[in-house]
Amino acid sequence: MTTSPVELASLLCSRLCHDMLSPVGALSNGLELLQDENDPEMRKRCFELLEQSAKVSTDKLKFFRLAFGAAGGFGDMVAVREARELVDALIANNARISVNWVLRSEQLAKPAIKTLLNFALVGIDALPRGGTLDIAAELSGGVTEIAMRASGPRIAFDRDIGRALEGTLPDGDLSSRTAPAAMVQQLAKALGGQVQSMLTDDALVLGAVLPSV
Repeated sequence: MTTSPVELASLLCSRLCHDMLSPVGALSNGLELLQDENDPEMRKRCFELLEQSAKVSTDKLKFFRLAFGAAGGFGDMVAVREARELVDALIANNARISVNWVLRSEQLAKPAIKTLLNFALVGIDALPRGGTLDIAAELSGGVTEIAMRASGPRIAFDRDIGRALEGTLPDGDLSSRTAPAAMVQQLAKALGGQVQSMLTDDALVLGAVLPSV
């Protein structure tokens, strides 16, 4: 897979816009309702919905800023706590998904943090009926190991995402849905690392081994 940086960036922007459309649209709808509503209780409810939509929008923007963007600059170390807070905020309104964390390092390099966040994104998408995310990360001996396991009653995993993670997806098949996985694969390749995926009837497992540079 030899995707140009411009094409990959464009597809990542498309994915971001797709995910932001719902909460931003809810803000717009809430403002329209507020303009025509005079009942105090209904106006109070409108304000509550606006506040909720604003928080969801902010949480998603913070997540995508680090998962896709260059927040903090490349090559910098990032507190693992920050990544955990971003993922926890992303699923805060989804009571059907729970997250278990095993984080044995306080900081990881930016590519590792991006990999962790995008693994979490794939895992969340794979659990349309809810389930559990188990996420682990550790830096030891100059190598970062990251693992994500999504388990639940129904696993929805596009095989093209797996191919994008492994670098075997044909360029013509790359889309906004598979672009985050392609970015992870390019990050791993640049570091001399590797990414793997495994799908069973009740779980999806993603793993990455990333040497430090």
